Amino acid sequence: MPNRAYILINTQTDLTQNVVTRLKQVPAVAAVHEVLGPYDIVVEVEAPTHEDLIAALRHDIRPIKGVTSTVTCTWL
Repeated sequence: MPNRAYILINTQTDLTQNVVTRLKQVPAVAAVHEVLGPYDIVVEVEAPTHEDLIAALRHDIRPIKGVTSTVTCTWL
């Protein structure tokens, strides 16, 4: 069973669409949803190991231009 998480993302308003486009190119990203409320985007991520999930967040998601903050919610 893969490790899964929801990543709640805040973005710079003028770069939200760019972030959505880039997120869809990340291999670990299973789904991307632009939402209303305290967060701008909710991403579902799946990875073979917990370490791979962390690596995707650190190396593929957080460095995207326009991402200002993230909150990661994992589940079993």
